[in-house]
Amino acid sequence: MYKETKKQRAQRVEKILEALDREYGREYRCYLNYETDWQLLFAVIMSAQCTDARVNQVTETLYQKYRSLQDFANADLKEMEEDIHSTGFYHNKAKNIIACAKVLLEQYGGKVPSDLKSLTALPGVGRKTANVIRGNIYHEDSIVVDTHVKRISRKLGLVDSEDPVKIEFELMEVLPKDHWILWNIDIITLGRTICEARKPKCGECFLREYCPSARKN
Repeated sequence: MYKETKKQRAQRVEKILEALDREYGREYRCYLNYETDWQLLFAVIMSAQCTDARVNQVTETLYQKYRSLQDFANADLKEMEEDIHSTGFYHNKAKNIIACAKVLLEQYGGKVPSDLKSLTALPGVGRKTANVIRGNIYHEDSIVVDTHVKRISRKLGLVDSEDPVKIEFELMEVLPKDHWILWNIDIITLGRTICEARKPKCGECFLREYCPSARKN
């Protein structure tokens, strides 16, 4: 982590969050298109190593073809693989989505559970996916650590771990709860528009005065 006192870090985090709020507002927004809780769950499973834009292209037709959870549970594996092929890693994703649909119907009455333990017990669901569901569907305070959050949180000197689970807990220590969900939403936007992985636009960034990485550049 960036070397500073606890008080200095708290003050810097406050300024970072104020700047993010000014720039992006505080409205919750999800980049994946969905209408039901299970549609979001399946979309997040497909989003692993895939862009949200690509997933949205796939789900536009996928959710017309499979209109209910029962349709997914009854789906043919090979056909499902073809349907989601362009999202990558489609063998595992198709298998997990069908298995997930069956578990939701058999154990949860067709409803996606809200607690972390039950969510992460679902096929293909890790902490990141579970926290997306908890934050977007159930509005539970949760931190989602994706590639943008991992990279930019490190650049900002707020975390020093490479492990997503450790980063999640490190961010819980420095961010107020009312910004846990917003952090992922805002940092994704920042990472796609300004703080790009290959060529960050530090000169254009509204967080540059609070960012140790920008100072180095």
